Amino acid sequence: MVRKIIDKLYLALVFIFLYAPIAVLIVFSFNDSKLRGSWAGFTLKWYRELLNDPTILKSLYNTLLIAGIATIVSTILGTIAAIGINDLKGHKKNLILDVNYLPVLNPDIVTAVSLMGRFGFMGLEFGYLTMIISHIVFCTPYVILSVLPKLKQMDKHTVEAAMDLGATPFYAIKNVVIPQIKPAIFTGALMAFTLSVDDFVISFFNTGHGVTNLSITIYSMAKKGINPSINAISAIMFTFLLILLL
Repeated sequence: MVRKIIDKLYLALVFIFLYAPIAVLIVFSFNDSKLRGSWAGFTLKWYRELLNDPTILKSLYNTLLIAGIATIVSTILGTIAAIGINDLKGHKKNLILDVNYLPVLNPDIVTAVSLMGRFGFMGLEFGYLTMIISHIVFCTPYVILSVLPKLKQMDKHTVEAAMDLGATPFYAIKNVVIPQIKPAIFTGALMAFTLSVDDFVISFFNTGHGVTNLSITIYSMAKKGINPSINAISAIMFTFLLILLL
């Protein structure tokens, strides 16, 4: 009994440690003072400033556009790749899985600089295209890792039975496999969208002139000093992703 109470207290402390800073950030986004250490009253002026700031609105548009395209493409690619990997056996499967782990385990700065060098070698102009491609590249492995466990839980004889009854491979995947792994696909898409919205390092190294997302804009604002508008932006992003998750 005592052990269970200690475990629950430990778990509660972990969650407090993780989410207390976010709670403080949200509270001070309504603070009438620019000083973080003093409460001067409730206000919505920092949110009104955001809505009237063309730079913020443009960054928000870029963020949602890039994240939306990257999520759709990486989810499709990741799902197809996961189905193919699941059918492999032996060393081929292990080799491809190891390669897939590299972007996940690599520091973001390594992936960012590698993509930047690749785009430069290809002669691509840095801007929307390079940002979208870079986001697709680092989101796809997470989709694969999200879908694979669900594929392993599937009864492989279901697909074989469908094909024995005359179904083509495409029909079997579309009407037998996809319906069974929908939760994993949605989880992978949600993870890809969250990673894309949150990303700074890869976006920073692979953007072009005049193309910024919210993370780059927040970084630029933070360099000028602590601004309560940063709290407001962060609070909106956190609330939006929380609602999407729920």
